[in-house]
Amino acid sequence: MSEAAWILSAGFAGMLLLGVPFAFALGIATLAALIASDIEVIALAQKMISGSQSFSLLAIPFFVLAGDLMTAGGLSRRLVAVANSLVRHVTGGLGMVAVIAAIFFAAISGSAPATTAAIGTIMIPEMEKRGYNRAFATALAVSAGIIGPLIPPSIPFVIWGVIAEQSIARLFLSGLVPGILLGVGLMVVCWFYARRHAIPREERATGREMAFAFWDGKWALGGPVIILGGIYGGIFTPTEAAVVGAFYALVVGMFVHREVKLADLPRITLGALRTTAIVMFIITAAAGFGWLVAFEQLPPKIAALITQVSDHNWLVLLTINALLLLIGAVMDNVAAMVILGGVLITAGNDLGMDPIHLGAMVTTNLTVGMATPPFGYALFVGAAVSKVSIWNIAKAMGPMIAIMVLVLLAVTFIPAVSLGLQSLL
Repeated sequence: MSEAAWILSAGFAGMLLLGVPFAFALGIATLAALIASDIEVIALAQKMISGSQSFSLLAIPFFVLAGDLMTAGGLSRRLVAVANSLVRHVTGGLGMVAVIAAIFFAAISGSAPATTAAIGTIMIPEMEKRGYNRAFATALAVSAGIIGPLIPPSIPFVIWGVIAEQSIARLFLSGLVPGILLGVGLMVVCWFYARRHAIPREERATGREMAFAFWDGKWALGGPVIILGGIYGGIFTPTEAAVVGAFYALVVGMFVHREVKLADLPRITLGALRTTAIVMFIITAAAGFGWLVAFEQLPPKIAALITQVSDHNWLVLLTINALLLLIGAVMDNVAAMVILGGVLITAGNDLGMDPIHLGAMVTTNLTVGMATPPFGYALFVGAAVSKVSIWNIAKAMGPMIAIMVLVLLAVTFIPAVSLGLQSLL
């Protein structure tokens, strides 16, 4: 390999091991490789700017803002109340409430950290009161949180759609079944946990209570209908849907529920901007890094090494998944997507995979990484909300990670899991 290639691979890895933040490590490695290749360093700035110019990336700040406005405006609390009225009487019902509420919330926010925070803030204290271990309750909130990037709309699918130049609407649809499968699996874990620890069941909600919960939550339930109906009805694009979602959450929070005050908007907006700035800094730094990686012809070389592992496609796919799981546990999923995008797309083409199927597999895999120790974003959010150590949360997550891996294997080896709805629609 050339000197620049060594800097981009070994140099970048070394900085990560030394604890240099991802975005800075990406930028420093790119800058050093440009100097080693005698390329004008202004190219880095140009590529960083061009990497942020996609119209589709505008969906990210608005989906983040929509999630924050939902939480502040009481929509997430009402979603929890609706889920509670449906399943609280079942063994493990309170845990199932957290999962169902996460599915509802995911259909607006598209973000794992936002879903984890919204559901965890409400459900962790309630589950602890009812006899659930606080670490288990937090682990469940973290695991349910990663349903956020799978159920459409989804911020990671937006990013992958930009990288792979694929239809974001089709990618959204490919995550629906995996997200529901993960939710069902987590509810099974709740059932077994409640049986094992003899957690008493709640009383079944009366018809009056159920009707009140649905009536009070009608505006919260309307959000996913408007957003997803608009996307798949051809009324607006996924990016426009993000704006509609944020506007809807703002109007409902301020003028319907009246829980968001004008004075709250600067704080809510600033929080969404902070999250967006972190994501966009990683994307722009990774854009320059990815361009130079492609310039050095590393993606086809690495893809060739991966696809030559075996003559059997299933074994190659297992290898790719194992590598992505490892990378997802130590690297931000956005950075991983941008850096490895060229390699994964080339490998997928060599294996003859449908590009949407590949996107579903990659996104599901790296989404699992958001809940995996030591660097999962959702894991950090869960720890911050619950004040439980990451180590204790990680110990409670064993059965949930097993469910995540099973869903990942289903997405990888059963194309209908991600493509079946598209053939129907």
